[in-house]
Amino acid sequence: MRLVRRQGTPAQVLEWLGRRTGAHLAWIGRTGAVEAATAGFPRQAAGALTEQVERLAGGRLAAATTRLGELEVRLEAFGGQEPRPVLVTASASPLPREAAALTSQAGGLVDLLTRASEAEGATHGYEAKAAQLRFAVLTALLAGDVTMARRMTTGDVPPLLDAQRVRVHLLHCPPADRDRLTRTYLDPSGYHGPGLMVNCPVFREQLICPVAEDPELGGRFRQGEVLRRLVAENPAYALGVSRPHPLAATGAAYGEAVHALAVARNSPGRLAAYRGRPSLVHVLPHRPALAWARAHLEPLQEVPQSTVDVVRLAVTFSRSGVARLLHLSRTTVTAHCRRAEEALGIDLGEVRTRATLDLALSLTALQPDPADTGRPAVSPQLGELMRSAPATAWAEPFLRPLRDTRQRDLYRTVEAWIDANTDAQRTAARVGLSRNTVRAHLRAAERLLNRDLLTTGSGIHDVVHALRAAGGQRAHPAAESGRRARWSPADVAS
Repeated sequence: MRLVRRQGTPAQVLEWLGRRTGAHLAWIGRTGAVEAATAGFPRQAAGALTEQVERLAGGRLAAATTRLGELEVRLEAFGGQEPRPVLVTASASPLPREAAALTSQAGGLVDLLTRASEAEGATHGYEAKAAQLRFAVLTALLAGDVTMARRMTTGDVPPLLDAQRVRVHLLHCPPADRDRLTRTYLDPSGYHGPGLMVNCPVFREQLICPVAEDPELGGRFRQGEVLRRLVAENPAYALGVSRPHPLAATGAAYGEAVHALAVARNSPGRLAAYRGRPSLVHVLPHRPALAWARAHLEPLQEVPQSTVDVVRLAVTFSRSGVARLLHLSRTTVTAHCRRAEEALGIDLGEVRTRATLDLALSLTALQPDPADTGRPAVSPQLGELMRSAPATAWAEPFLRPLRDTRQRDLYRTVEAWIDANTDAQRTAARVGLSRNTVRAHLRAAERLLNRDLLTTGSGIHDVVHALRAAGGQRAHPAAESGRRARWSPADVAS
């Protein structure tokens, strides 16, 4: 029993039993294979005992004895479910009654240990499959496909998918805590009440937690109370929370949570709700902006859709992050990006290029406006869109917190950081500060702008667009890059 309490293995129990009885032992599992044996057990004996083992495993006998050469062999089956495992004992002479009784008791312990191990394995398998399903459901929601998310649940629809509105909570925690948290708050159906907890595949220290906003759904995750309590109790945790969104707009909610988390990690309470302004994509005049985006992306019609899908992620996340998200190699992701670069004539290593491509991809991904009846006769240039009243009206208040007299140093740092292609070392040389001071300025800017600047690309792209719309900065790489884009020269020069 001490072995059991110490979580001993079947092999350890057999070795202990062998020392007590002087016999050699083997445990034959339900498949008929030897799963554990003492060092001196004659392995060839198992093959010679196949017929007897099958009779015991099938329930026709409970125990049997036989001679095998000079060995006295005793076989005993355990458990009530067929096929049953069999304990084989081989000794030079028949076991005394006390030793035989001890062997039967030890065999029962081995059976319990084996079943416990099988149950643990089944539990881990269930948890792994449940985690895969939760990830699939979240992926469908992030893509805006609620119907697909419901189909994935095969009839056992989680409460989240019945919600009208959802908030995404993004929890920052040590990577080792993520699995423990998802197990702690798992319900019998494999979900988390009216929410989900899903390990972020890109950032190993993040848990993505969409939570139903509907009060009537209740549960332990109502309004994210559990997540807020976890942050209060753990100094290493931080939480970013989106605004309520329709379920089909979970992707937009996630983007807000990313920005809110950047603010939370720079706040004393380590908790922040999204308070930012909408992105440029939502304020540009729809028809001309969409016409520009379609013209800009036209060369991508020559590449596979899989390349477009990869690049859509690669303009926001690192290539290694995209590889983890899509279960591809980093080499494959790089090949897709190179194919898109060649089609468009661009360099995705340049931040303004990524911002422009992200804007075009985001515009074409928007739901069509019912009021639109056709395309403009002429597609506008990006410079025209950036000089439009909606763009400048968006950019001025977006940058205002940095243009405040007290924050002018932050504004200069952020502007220089974009000019330096978001390289902190080059930025430090430009503005005469240390690299650490540059990063401190960027963290302060995150809090003022309500944008993530140091983790993903979406917040950086908003800064690029705002600087351009407000001050005429370039949106494309400098001419010395040697790469020629296929869009209009006027667009590049604007």
